[in-house]
Amino acid sequence: MGKNSQAGSSSRCIALVGPYLSGKTSLLESILQHTGAINRQGTVAEGNTVGDASPEARAHDMSVELNVAQVDYLGDSFTFIDCPGSIEFSEDANTVLPGVDAAIVVCEPDQKKTAALQLILKQLEDRNIPHFLFLNKIDKAELHVRDIIPMLQPASDLPLVLRQIPIWENNIVTGFVDLALERAYLYREHQTSKIIDLPENLTGREEEARFEMLETLADYDDELMEQLLEDIEPPQDRIFDDLSDDLRSGTICPVLIGSAEKGHGVNRLLKALRHEVPDVSATRERLGIEARTLAHVMKTFHTEHGGKISLVRVFAGEFDDGDQLTGSKGTNQRLSGLFSVRGQEPKKFSGTAKAGDTLAFGRLDAVESGESLSTDQGKVKQIDVIEAPSPVYGLAITAKARRDEVKLTAAISKLIEEDQSLSLRQDQALGEMVLWGQGEIHLRVAAERLTRKFGIGIESRTPNIPYKETIRSQVEVRGRHKKQSGGHGQFGDVVVEIKPMPRGTGFTFFNSIAGGVVPRQYIPAVEHGIEDYLGAGPLGFPVVDLSVELKDGSYHAVDSSEQAFRMAGVVAMKEGMPQCNPILLEPVMAVEIFVPSEATARINGIVSSHRGQILGFDARPGWLGWDLVKAHMPQSELQRLIVDIRSATAGVGTFTFSFDRLAEINGRLRDQVLTEYAA
Repeated sequence: MGKNSQAGSSSRCIALVGPYLSGKTSLLESILQHTGAINRQGTVAEGNTVGDASPEARAHDMSVELNVAQVDYLGDSFTFIDCPGSIEFSEDANTVLPGVDAAIVVCEPDQKKTAALQLILKQLEDRNIPHFLFLNKIDKAELHVRDIIPMLQPASDLPLVLRQIPIWENNIVTGFVDLALERAYLYREHQTSKIIDLPENLTGREEEARFEMLETLADYDDELMEQLLEDIEPPQDRIFDDLSDDLRSGTICPVLIGSAEKGHGVNRLLKALRHEVPDVSATRERLGIEARTLAHVMKTFHTEHGGKISLVRVFAGEFDDGDQLTGSKGTNQRLSGLFSVRGQEPKKFSGTAKAGDTLAFGRLDAVESGESLSTDQGKVKQIDVIEAPSPVYGLAITAKARRDEVKLTAAISKLIEEDQSLSLRQDQALGEMVLWGQGEIHLRVAAERLTRKFGIGIESRTPNIPYKETIRSQVEVRGRHKKQSGGHGQFGDVVVEIKPMPRGTGFTFFNSIAGGVVPRQYIPAVEHGIEDYLGAGPLGFPVVDLSVELKDGSYHAVDSSEQAFRMAGVVAMKEGMPQCNPILLEPVMAVEIFVPSEATARINGIVSSHRGQILGFDARPGWLGWDLVKAHMPQSELQRLIVDIRSATAGVGTFTFSFDRLAEINGRLRDQVLTEYAA
C-alpha cells in the first residue's frame, strides 16, 4: 500500500477470528479481491492465498500464525488481521484483540462448532469489542437460518441480530435479502451482487425476520419501540443509526451471511464495516487512553533478513523513523524503520505512522508483544492485555547436531518472543530442556520453525518424570571410611540413625553426639556426605522425607579429615538405606479441567483412565454451559491428557495443573518405572 493511502485518513483495524476451518483465510482473500488489492481470489486448496503462505501453514493445511492485509474500500482504509482458529495457536488473537476497532467472527452453520464459537465471543464480549458474526458457507447449510440463529445463540451473551436472510431456489442459495434496506440481491461469484425484485414467496418470511430484527433494536431504543407498537414504519436512517450505535456500544452482535470462498456477501459485509465500525478515536475512549502518543505491540516477528520487527497499532499521536520510544515495561529504544505488512512480509514504509495505522516498527529488540509504546518520556500506561494460556503439552528437546546446542536456547527465546504461549523450562535435576506449548501441532510447528528460520534440527521425546523415593522403616548403622596409601591415610567413622519422616517434610539432620567422639569441625562434613547420597537412593531416585541423626563415631588424630568424614556419611547411607524398606514416589498434580457441560461425563471417564481421582465439579464461573472439573492425577498421565480432552470436546477443552503431593506407587507400575529408568 502506498504512503498516501495509509496516511491520508485514519485506518480502521479489524480482526478476523473464528473457530478452526470456519473460512477466515478465504474471507480475507475475498476481501482483497473485492477491494482490488489482488486481481484473482486464491483458494486454500490450491495453496495460493495471501494468508497462510508460510511453509508450516501450507504443510499442515491450517493457519498457524496471524496474517495482515491493508486495503482501501470506497475511500476508507482498513487493516485486516486474520487470526488462527485452532485453540493451539490462540495466542496470536490474544495479543491482537486489544488493538482492534472491531472483529468479524467467522463461523459455520454447524452446532458442533458452538462451543468453539463461545470461546471467541466471550473474549470479545469481556473486552467490549464491537463484532459482527459472518455466517459463512451459507450455501452448504443444512438448516434454515431461522433455526441456525437459535442454535448459535447460546454461544453469545449478546443477542444475535440477523440482518440478512438467504434466497433459496431448488435447494441452492442464489442470493439474500437485506432486512435493513429491504432489498433483494442475486449472488454473482466473485462479483458484486445484483439488486433484484424481492421474490413473492419470501415476502412473509422477510417481514417476519425484519420485525424480529427491529424488536431487538427496540429493546435499546424507546422511540423505535413506540413506533413498532403503533405500527409506524421507522425511517431507514433510524434503523441504520440504531444498528451502528448498538454495535459500538456492545449491546448486539449483528449477523450477516455469505460464502467467502465464492465471494458471496462480502461486499455487503464491507459496506457494514465502512458505515458502522468505530474509528480509532472511539477505540481510544473504550480503552481509556489519554496519552499524547501511544502504540500497542500486537505481534513480534523475527525475519530472516530484517531482524526483529514489531507489528503495532497506533492509538494516538505520530511515530517517525528514529524516534526514541519508551515502553510500558521500562524499555527505551530508538525506532529503526517503518514497514507495511502483507501476509507476514514486511515492506519499507516511508511515511509517518499516524493514529489508526497498523504498521511494523523495526529493531525494537527489547520490546515484547503486548507492550505499550510512546514517544513521551516517563511512565507509559500499559493497556490491558490478555494473558497467554497455561501450557498443557511438553516435549524434552535436544539439538540433533552438537554444534547447535549453544544456539538452540537463543533460537527458542526468539520463538517465545513471537509466541508467548510457548515456554522453555530447564530441569537441572533431570538434565533436560522441556519446551511447553498448547498441543502436539503447536510444538511440531515450533520445531519446524527452528529448522527453517534458524537452521537447527531438534530431536524430541516425552519428558522424564521427577520420581522420588523415601523409606518406611528406620535403622541404626555404622559407616566407616578407612584408607591407607602412604603418608597420611583417611579415617572417618560415624554411627547414624535413619528414620522416615511425614510426607513433604524433606530432609532433616540432627547431631546428638556428646563427648567429642567426632570433632565438631567434621560434623558439617558428615551432613554433606549424607546429602551427597540423597541424590540417588537404593532405587536410583532422589530421596526425600527422612531424618538422619548422628549418634556416635570415632576419629584418628592424624588420618581424620573433613573429606574422610564426608565419605563416612556416604558409606553409612549406602549401608543403611536398603534396610529401610525404600518405596517409590510419583508426583501427583492438582488438575482443573474446563469443558462444555455436555462433555463432563466423558471427562470423568478420561480422568479415571489416567489414574486420576475426581474431587468434584461445578459450573465454570462466568461461563454459561461450561463446567470446571477438579481432580488429582499422576504427572506421568498428563502428557496425553490434552489430546483426550480435546477429542472429547470438539477441540475446545483445556486444563491447568500444579504440583500437589508425592504419592507411593506400587506393584506392576512400580516395576515398570524401575525397569524403564534402569534401561
